[in-house]
Amino acid sequence: MKQQESKKALIAMSGGVDSSIAAFLLKKQGFDCTGITMKLFDNEDIGAGREKSCCSLEDVKHARNTADSMGIPFYVNNFTEDFKKKVIGRFIEAYKSGATPNPCIDCNRYIKFEKLLFRAKQLNMDYFATGHYARIEYNEKTGRYLLKKAIDKIKDQSYVLYAMTQEQLAHTLFPLGTLRKSEVRDIAKKLGFTNADKQDSQDICFVQNGCYAEFIEHYLNHTSESGNFIDMQGNILGRHKGIIRYTTGQRRGLGISLNKPMYVHSKNIENNTVTLCEDKELFASSFEAADFNWIAFDGITSPIHVKAKIRYNQTEQWATATQTPHNTVHIEFDEPQRAITTGQAAVLYDEDMVIGGGTISVIL
Repeated sequence: MKQQESKKALIAMSGGVDSSIAAFLLKKQGFDCTGITMKLFDNEDIGAGREKSCCSLEDVKHARNTADSMGIPFYVNNFTEDFKKKVIGRFIEAYKSGATPNPCIDCNRYIKFEKLLFRAKQLNMDYFATGHYARIEYNEKTGRYLLKKAIDKIKDQSYVLYAMTQEQLAHTLFPLGTLRKSEVRDIAKKLGFTNADKQDSQDICFVQNGCYAEFIEHYLNHTSESGNFIDMQGNILGRHKGIIRYTTGQRRGLGISLNKPMYVHSKNIENNTVTLCEDKELFASSFEAADFNWIAFDGITSPIHVKAKIRYNQTEQWATATQTPHNTVHIEFDEPQRAITTGQAAVLYDEDMVIGGGTISVIL
């Protein structure tokens, strides 16, 4: 993508306050802005009413009105087929294989920073921008673009952006990275934006009411097969209602009565069993992360001591990362961690800088 003085920016606008203020700030900075909203799915396909999802007509209306109020062009692009294959499809396959995925990462990877960045190039834009809370910096000594945490640590979204490439980082803008969410809402209120107090969207936009199993069964038109709950010794404890209904560390919703608190330890797809354990048995120290993407450098030739984060709301913990074959990384925590879960992302940090990340594939 060429660089030029016009500073044209294509801005992903969801109808929410974050993307609206991102557009406002870039226009204020002198960028020639164009807004774009993605149509990701048909509400009927996911069992939702017209007004219940982030792809609703109301959200498109909010985004269009905001763009119109700022005098910037606005487009709606249909990515339903790509989203169905690369986000929803991967989400369902991961659950069917016993993993617990984070589809927001796939959406960022395959839709926002692949499809929309490509669209920005088609429109001869210099940059693509979003309302994510993260920062991008260029290191002149290494010649690499760095992904860093947002100033607002509560809203920081660097964890779900670990898959970004150097090419993507070079042509992406995160205008909100140096602001706190409260400041963003204050700006929106002063501007009179109707979405100033709009509630943040749910983490997984295509799953209604947070019930993943119901979504999967509706989408596939197939009911998950019941099977046995077993303990760590293989003793049968009761019947489960389908493997897709459970995730590592889960206690609530098991639907059986036991004489002590028990948690989901693991799932066996071949035998259709869910293994339960006591809380102390949920702790593990090491795992492998596959499909690893390095950001701070090309890779490592010797072990490094860093901080690792294994779920979105977790505080990162000290660990040693070692490169292994086939683009996987072995990660060993200094102290055992609770409920390490396959399918989740493992992201490595050096203070506020993202070193890289991958998908937890094997717990050791």
